[in-house]
Amino acid sequence: MNDSELLADRFEEHRGRLRAVAYRMLGSLSEADDAVQETWLKLGRTDPDEIRNLGAWLTTVAGRVCLDMLRSRTARREDPLEPSDSFVPDPVVSPLDRIDPEQEVLLADSVGLALLVVLETLEPAERLAFVLHDMFAVPFDDIAPIVGRSSAATRQLASRARRRVKEGAPEPERDVIRQREVLDAFLAASRGGDFEALVAVLDPDVVLRADAGPTAGGVAVSRLVRGAEAVARQALAFARFGAASRLVQVNGEAGVVALVDGRPHSVMGVTVVDGRIVAMHILADPDRLARLDLAGARAGE
Repeated sequence: MNDSELLADRFEEHRGRLRAVAYRMLGSLSEADDAVQETWLKLGRTDPDEIRNLGAWLTTVAGRVCLDMLRSRTARREDPLEPSDSFVPDPVVSPLDRIDPEQEVLLADSVGLALLVVLETLEPAERLAFVLHDMFAVPFDDIAPIVGRSSAATRQLASRARRRVKEGAPEPERDVIRQREVLDAFLAASRGGDFEALVAVLDPDVVLRADAGPTAGGVAVSRLVRGAEAVARQALAFARFGAASRLVQVNGEAGVVALVDGRPHSVMGVTVVDGRIVAMHILADPDRLARLDLAGARAGE
């Protein structure tokens, strides 16, 4: 095995971690793969003998690549304000009974959709500082050069991000069986047209995000709905999709893939706290759904 093959093998040992970093930074599986590929290209343009710790070097390079991608994304956005309130990051969907080893690495530390939504509201530098330090234990001294600030200022970035995350992403129920019981109750009430039962299983301040992608024919179909009664009414309006569905895990939490003519129409993940649903995230963008691995959803419950 030559030096190039040895370096490629060493890179593959870190690929899962790098993809996990990029997924948290970008909220997009395809963009995360692009960031990992760019990191590999940068490694190929660097003398390996100058790298003391390959894992740390790759992590910081991937972080820098993602930071540049986030800044470019912000610069391209026509609306300089926050991303759409209805935006839902790419979900990671797996069968109820298992998450494969690659997904386990990707979803370590229980990265639910609710957390990713909050990360989307952070400034790029805040997101980088929080993700690298709080999720991957990268020292602030190593993060500071990436964001062009002092270590103390970088620590403040992470601190601000941490407060936003704590306020916006409640600690969810970790028992998947309990999550499924709550989701089952929601689906049964929806299919049965039981408005009161729906309200009972929803937190009074529940938030529903439905991301259908770009507007169709000039009509906005994505939406943000707040409050148990409003979300219950929304659930009843779309109950017809609940009859053909598969229970799955979405980012390690209970979720459902709705099917129309045997094809995925949407993916919904729920966040359960104290026996009630506090957040619902629905991705119904056909272009983004087509890029997801939903084979397990077609296989049945």
